[in-house]
Amino acid sequence: MNIENTQSQMRKGVLEYCILSIIKRNEEAYPGDIIEEMKNAGLTLLEGTLYPLLNRLKNAGVLSYHWVESTSGPPRKYFNLTEKGVEFHELLGITWNELATGVEKLTKVNELPSKI
Repeated sequence: MNIENTQSQMRKGVLEYCILSIIKRNEEAYPGDIIEEMKNAGLTLLEGTLYPLLNRLKNAGVLSYHWVESTSGPPRKYFNLTEKGVEFHELLGITWNELATGVEKLTKVNELPSKI
């Protein structure tokens, strides 16, 4: 069995929720900042994964973006959640909480009852 493939699929399953959470918390986010926050959380995210995902979410109406002039280079694209994106994020949060609770219950090591 290929553990790397399974690990990759597990990460992909929560990637959208993590990215949308970063954008929501900051009200807007530059892709480089998203990558840095993910890295600081111990989750590796490559540009080649992030940009197509942001583009797909934008095309689905979940994200919008605006350009901000930069003093040290070309303008930067900042993403923010649309109204639809806020609703989508909330639904993902509900799903995540249900999933995390269920997984915790199923994988928790049973404690031995204490003897009285």
